[in-house]
Amino acid sequence: MEVIIGPYPLTITILIEEQLSNNPKHSIAKDSEEEISFIKDLIKNILSINTSNLSNIKLLENVIDLLACIVERAWDKNSKIINILKHSKSWWGMSCSKNLEKYRSFRSLANWKQFKKTVKNIKCSFFNQKIQEIVNKARGLWELIKRVRKRNLPVVEAIKYNDHLCLEINNLWHALHSMFNMTQDQHINIEILEEIPDKAPEEWPSFLREEFIKAIAKYNNSSAPEPDKLL
Repeated sequence: MEVIIGPYPLTITILIEEQLSNNPKHSIAKDSEEEISFIKDLIKNILSINTSNLSNIKLLENVIDLLACIVERAWDKNSKIINILKHSKSWWGMSCSKNLEKYRSFRSLANWKQFKKTVKNIKCSFFNQKIQEIVNKARGLWELIKRVRKRNLPVVEAIKYNDHLCLEINNLWHALHSMFNMTQDQHINIEILEEIPDKAPEEWPSFLREEFIKAIAKYNNSSAPEPDKLL
């Protein structure tokens, strides 16, 4: 970079190096040969632990320490060191790496199409699993539906009385008072209730108060739950 100050040019050299935010860690890829070997080593060594004599705390602590050493040795044996970069993808798998390496080796169109197909399948599987985790956490498919979420009430909702809007508190009070007085002395025919067919009584299964509180605690206060939401 050259800067001119007065009649004298001033040249400044600025070194810009590529900075990588590496975060190396040990990892075992899911459904890989290393994972299978890790599980086999754990099973083999855990079965060899002698747990026939655990008569005191000291012996129990020795067994726990031995178990921790077995897990650590199996992990160090089968895990690989990977670098977590800022552009790392959480859905990236071993099959993606293998197909990408194959394409870089041969540079053929068929290998490139196979790599893109593998990436597409891996991403679909990964995000379908994430959606399933959300569904299981919400404990119901309906939690993903918009209609059961919190509902926004309308800003203004006026009451009409005698074809006039009750926009003031006095008008509203007058409308409610008049409607109450109109029905106060009205005779009610309760015989219409006899037209409703009787249903056989149903017994509720017994449940605790804590179970009922736990069941309704996960629902939104501003959304009316349907009957199937408490199954």
